[in-house]
Amino acid sequence: MIGTENMNREYIMASIRNYLIDKPFKQINLKAVLFDMDGVLYNSMPNHAKAWTDTLAEFGVQFPVEEAYMHEGRTGESTIDIAFRRTFGRSVSKEEVRRIYSIKTERFNQCPAAEVMPGASDLLKKLKYKELQPMLVTGSGQKSLLERLNTHFPDTFERRMMITADDVQFGKPHPEPYLKALELGGFRPDEALVVENAPLGVEAAHSAGIFTICVNTGPLPDSILLDAGADLLFDTMPALNNAWEEIVIQITNYELRIKNYECNPKRQMDS
Repeated sequence: MIGTENMNREYIMASIRNYLIDKPFKQINLKAVLFDMDGVLYNSMPNHAKAWTDTLAEFGVQFPVEEAYMHEGRTGESTIDIAFRRTFGRSVSKEEVRRIYSIKTERFNQCPAAEVMPGASDLLKKLKYKELQPMLVTGSGQKSLLERLNTHFPDTFERRMMITADDVQFGKPHPEPYLKALELGGFRPDEALVVENAPLGVEAAHSAGIFTICVNTGPLPDSILLDAGADLLFDTMPALNNAWEEIVIQITNYELRIKNYECNPKRQMDS
């Protein structure tokens, strides 16, 4: 566990160094931060997990809550198809997808409104102060959450700077959502970083070549998120918010020097 300011700094520096060793960049010239929505901006994943589990059970498919977290970030069609192939040995039809996702959406909307994730608003204010471009990259197509963004995060997310399930052919873990976001904003991978909470989202961002911060707001072991490619790992959004200034300092000023360096940056960050 990392608990002191100096150890936090060392962990952040080591993670940046490890990322740059593996990439053709000398430095990260930070201009944009790409956010997942569910589990990062909103504490909505418990609602999603329950809606998926209950809906698929209605169609004879066992889908444990933990599996919902493992598949978080996929398009709805992809999630349903995987569940059907495993259960029935066949792919799902377009009509079945339409029915199942409609029921799942109805169940999700009947859940108590998901609260803003603690620490998210404060972090977004820091981005605005530094004139960094926030972007949304979500596998969700839930209009109820997308429509609430401007209420909870006013003048922060522009629709033209969002990638949702409707904008991609391949959902996470394919890198397309994050590659499309970079293209949309006119950014290179070394000009952005990602804030994710799910293994498939981490994998997608990692494959897109972007420095990836993961916040483990769900029930999955840290090891799954690190194995997916997380460069930094935090337990909570407030922990990330508390470390943000140090992250920006290190990302902005850090220039790769590999000489005589040996460390393992894959350590869990403790708030």
